[in-house]
Amino acid sequence: MRRIESEETMTDLAIVTTRLRAAGFVAADEEALELLACSNGDATFLDSLLERRLHGEPLAWITGFAMFCGLRIEVVPGVYVPRWQTEPLARRAASRLPPRGLAIDVCTGSGAIATYLMNEHPDSRVVATDLDGIAVACATSNGVEVFEGDLFDPLPSALRGRADVIVGVAPYVPTYSMHLLPRDTFAFETTLSYDGGEDGAEILRRVLAESPRYLRRGGALLLELGGDEAQILRDDFEREGFGDVTSIHDEDGDVRGIEATLIA
Repeated sequence: MRRIESEETMTDLAIVTTRLRAAGFVAADEEALELLACSNGDATFLDSLLERRLHGEPLAWITGFAMFCGLRIEVVPGVYVPRWQTEPLARRAASRLPPRGLAIDVCTGSGAIATYLMNEHPDSRVVATDLDGIAVACATSNGVEVFEGDLFDPLPSALRGRADVIVGVAPYVPTYSMHLLPRDTFAFETTLSYDGGEDGAEILRRVLAESPRYLRRGGALLLELGGDEAQILRDDFEREGFGDVTSIHDEDGDVRGIEATLIA
């Protein structure tokens, strides 16, 4: 097994970067560095990693991790990869979680948000749920207390009415817009992580409707969404007893989530 000598490293980095850039990867420099580090000096292994990426496999599935809010999150093939766009939602959720509080993370995937909340509030209890067994195993490996099942169904009944924060990245892409996602997405990932129904809000509405059973009065519900979904859901929030509904924006001013407080 040939090892990449130190004087060869820059050459290999340049080659990998060039190939990624030629294939249209916008963060070619950063991805090349990650692939090179993952190869641990094994040129043959590096070639195989690069080929996987060029075929569209998510980088985190190849390297085994993704960075989220400054934390290294283990990600295994088949599990939704946490995105930087979710970080404002996670940070806002952390700001609503009191010391020794309780947070619930639905559709946790790798457990990225839950892990961040645990890191920010080590004395709080953070629990999570996911429908997919592979995601549950992945989140567990990241140290998350996670229950397998649909949304709130698998949670212990003892948690009802006690949560200070409920947060989730539920699927929210409208079915008619699924074809607009990157062409390689569904060569590897499942539609289960993306398809939010006819208007994109089908699962979001379910989370909204079921959250009051677990939130305490004054508790916060924070959901990732996009497009016009914040406006679409305004009446639903009011009907379910939520107030102080505000949008969460990213650095570019785009709506990335919505936050509301249970007042009824």
